[in-house]
Amino acid sequence: MRIPFAQIDAFSDTPFGGNPAAVMPLSAWLDDAVLLKIAQENNLSETAFIVASDEEGVDFDLRWFTPGAEIALCGHATLASGHFVLSSDTALDRVRFRTRQAGMLEVARAASGYTLELPAWGPTPKAIPEIVAALNIAEPVETLWHEKGYALVIVDDEAVVRELKPDFAALAKFPIVAVVAARGDATDIVSRVFTPYYAIDEDPVTGSAHAVMVPYWAPTLGNSFTAYQASARGGKLTCRLEGDRVVLGGACVTTIEGTFLLP
Repeated sequence: MRIPFAQIDAFSDTPFGGNPAAVMPLSAWLDDAVLLKIAQENNLSETAFIVASDEEGVDFDLRWFTPGAEIALCGHATLASGHFVLSSDTALDRVRFRTRQAGMLEVARAASGYTLELPAWGPTPKAIPEIVAALNIAEPVETLWHEKGYALVIVDDEAVVRELKPDFAALAKFPIVAVVAARGDATDIVSRVFTPYYAIDEDPVTGSAHAVMVPYWAPTLGNSFTAYQASARGGKLTCRLEGDRVVLGGACVTTIEGTFLLP
């Protein structure tokens, strides 16, 4: 069985930046165990699988797999999926994806690349001392939680974010996406995201983390601001809160195109 394959750097306008995702269109869903094996073989933070839909208002069904598990929401692989579809059909200006746990998501063309519309998952304050300890953070400003498994830890300085050295073995015990963020110097906010439970110690650029961060920061920064995820690859995003939706802006670059051979 031959499956088309594209590797796309999302939230970057140059190769080797942002977050790479695999996008693989299927004619019909394969068994979940097979999808996970494919994601493990790709060995990227996420592999996005899309299946075309005939239903009104839905262009594709979309699912995301890390090498460790299926996940509830992935922003960068959704952006990459939108780039995959829109770059192959210049007549389209937007594409709508139906997902199993995050509802309808949309990617649209924009002057500087694309916009990605995600649900606004506003977090609520919660004490998470074991997670803070695993992150090796001495004095967080605030800790918050979202029920989809997102821990948000606010610290007082960008340097704390950049110099952080989590205990990945301890953090891997928690089925969470751990987000550490602070006000930035060159951008309004700076963050890093850690997901060792899902077999990725640090995620390069995480759209879904901004679905949690944007509602948190909007009362302080306003409904439109800039963000940088300070991983080794790094990624820049524009962020906007529109009601119950978060709109992220970013570019994509396709680096690999080919065929995945499934025995």
